[in-house]
Amino acid sequence: MLDAEQAHELSLKSLKLLHAFSINPYKIKTPNTQPLNCMGLTFPNRVGLAAGLDKNGDYIDALGSLGFGFIEVGTVTPRPQPGNPRPRIFRLPQAEAIINRMGFNNKGIDHLIEQVKKRKYSGILGINIGKNFDTPIENAVDDYLIGLEKSYPYADYITVNISSPNTKNLRQLQEKAEMEKLLSVLKSKQQQLEMQHQTKVPLLIKIAPDLSDDAIAEMADLFLQYEIDGVIATNTTISREQVQQYSVAKEAGGLSGKPVFNASNHVIAELNKRLANNIPIVGVGGISHVNDAKIKIQSGASLVQVYSGFIYQGPALIKSLVNAILP
Repeated sequence: MLDAEQAHELSLKSLKLLHAFSINPYKIKTPNTQPLNCMGLTFPNRVGLAAGLDKNGDYIDALGSLGFGFIEVGTVTPRPQPGNPRPRIFRLPQAEAIINRMGFNNKGIDHLIEQVKKRKYSGILGINIGKNFDTPIENAVDDYLIGLEKSYPYADYITVNISSPNTKNLRQLQEKAEMEKLLSVLKSKQQQLEMQHQTKVPLLIKIAPDLSDDAIAEMADLFLQYEIDGVIATNTTISREQVQQYSVAKEAGGLSGKPVFNASNHVIAELNKRLANNIPIVGVGGISHVNDAKIKIQSGASLVQVYSGFIYQGPALIKSLVNAILP
C-alpha cells in the first residue's frame, strides 16, 4: 500500500528495531552447513545479500541475523549524494520485478566505514564502491581509488560497480580500453594496499547482463590478465523485453528480479567457459526460489546473491536457500 521506497525504509528500520530488542521473529539459528572457501575467504554458506538494499551499512547486524552467509553494502561513493529525484523505485509484482533509478544515493564512504566498524555480524562483508555522479567519466578511476583505499582495512572483499545504468556514462567503463585502464590502476593499488596492511582483500568487478558474447569474452580475458579475484554477474538490465506489457515498464532505470534471470544465467555461463574456474563467479539476478539458485550454480556460480526475490518472498527465502544449496 506504501510507496516502494517508503516501504523499503520502514521495513529496514523495523527490522533494526526488532533486532535491537532481540525480538526479531525472522532471526534464524546458524544453519547446519559446511563453510565454503572462495577467494581466500571462508563463507558460512553460499547465500548473500546483493548490494543496494543497505547502501550505507546502517542495517548490517539486523540483516545478518536472517542467515546470510555474506552481505554486500553500498554502492557507496566518495562524497554523499542524494541520488535521482523521487519516485525512483517501481514495483512490477506480476513479474516479481523492480525498476529502480536510485542513482547511487548514499551518505558517503566515511559514514559507511563508521557503520562497518560497529558491526557484530560475523559473516563475510563486502563493500561495493562507485563514482559520484558529478565526477567526469574520464576521472572515474580517482573515485574508485578513494573507495578502494578507504574500504580496504574494513572489508572482507571490495566490489567495483561499473554496471549500474543509473549513473550517466558509467557503463562506458565496461568497454575494453576503459576497463583495461581501470583494472590496471585498481590492481596496482590493491597490491600496494596488500603490502601496507599485510592482508589481501579480494577485488571483484560487477558487470551488466546487457552484454554481447564478444564483450563478455573480452572482459573475461582482461579479468584473467589482471588476476581479478571475482566477478559478480549481473547487475540490473535496461531491457524491457520481458515486461513490455506492463505500463510501469516505461519508467527509466534498471530492471531486476525474475525478468533478468535468463540473461544473468547466460552471462554466468559464458564467463564460466572463458574463466575455466580460475576466477569465481557470484551469481545474482532473479533468484526467488531454491531451484533458481541451483541453476545459477549449475551455470557456473560459486556463490549467489538475492535482492528482489528477498523483497517479494521475505526472510523465509534465505533459510530455504541456505538449507537447500549446501557446499
